[in-house]
Amino acid sequence: MSALLRRRLIGQRLVGTALDRPAEVVRWLGAVQAQDYRGALWGIGQRTRGASEAEVERALADRQLVRSWPMRRTLHIVPAADLRWMLRHLASRAVRGMAGRHRSMGLRPEDFTRAGRLLEKALAGGRQMTRAEIYQLFARGRVSTEGQRGIHLIAFLAMTGLLCFGPHRGKHPTFVLLDEWLAPSPVLDREPALAELARRYLASHGPATAADLAWWAGLSLGEARAAIALAGPQADKQVPRRAGASAHLLPPWDEYTVAYKDRSAIVDPAIADATRGGIFAPVVVLDGRVAGTWRQKRGRLAIDIDAELIAPPSTGQARALAAAAERLGAFVGLSARLNTSVRRAAAGARRRAPRS
Repeated sequence: MSALLRRRLIGQRLVGTALDRPAEVVRWLGAVQAQDYRGALWGIGQRTRGASEAEVERALADRQLVRSWPMRRTLHIVPAADLRWMLRHLASRAVRGMAGRHRSMGLRPEDFTRAGRLLEKALAGGRQMTRAEIYQLFARGRVSTEGQRGIHLIAFLAMTGLLCFGPHRGKHPTFVLLDEWLAPSPVLDREPALAELARRYLASHGPATAADLAWWAGLSLGEARAAIALAGPQADKQVPRRAGASAHLLPPWDEYTVAYKDRSAIVDPAIADATRGGIFAPVVVLDGRVAGTWRQKRGRLAIDIDAELIAPPSTGQARALAAAAERLGAFVGLSARLNTSVRRAAAGARRRAPRS
């Protein structure tokens, strides 16, 4: 394993010292991409010393963490105390970049204004609404949700600070008024905000470049370079010269794979198609590199984990993969059953690993 990958695994808290609480993980990483909600919970949980899925959800319900669109026009989980300054300095740039898309959809400034007024009234007093309920509200208020207009209206109102996600109602997330849901928090000025963002990103995701930071935060390259300069020198991570085999079952859009503009160190271009770029599917990571994909099926008593690898794992990697499956089982409170197969280009032969 290269020094770069060892340093990233350590910085990302995937090997070495894990953190105690889900909120600590998210603050350390800065943000966790979260359009795959369950995947984001697992991405946070496996960086702790043993938090369960219920504990990560509790951090959201207790308002230590919050889910919204703080940057890059993409859903993330962030520390609740940071959402307002992230919206101000990151989401605002994304909103400006979406103006053309909104025009092409026929969304006018008055549509956003009317939708905001409807929701401000409907959600006042701590009320919560699912997306379907919001669409019904918009329909009654003569605001069209045709095509993707509905979700663009909701995202715009979240990125401009009116809404954020609240608790789940069954399987469905709800939306709430941000200022009712979250306690007041300071809104950093731009330079301190960019410095804080760069410090967290480089400490948790580094080694990384200004281009990587620009991609991750949705900044221009010049803004990313300025943020790194404002952040000041970063302490080098101590990297062991030798490390045992490591294995991780990462969710789609995990910070380890998605948070870099240049992913060639993590995903071999030769297997990018088979692993959906190492981003869009749950991936098996062996010794720091994407080595295959996996899927899960949860039953009443057990979780079945099917891992399809590009090449046979070493003995150490197979043991580490079995341990990773056990950790996922513990996270969801089920016994884990692991089946490992190896993709063969010609014959499609399979190799079965011991069940955990």
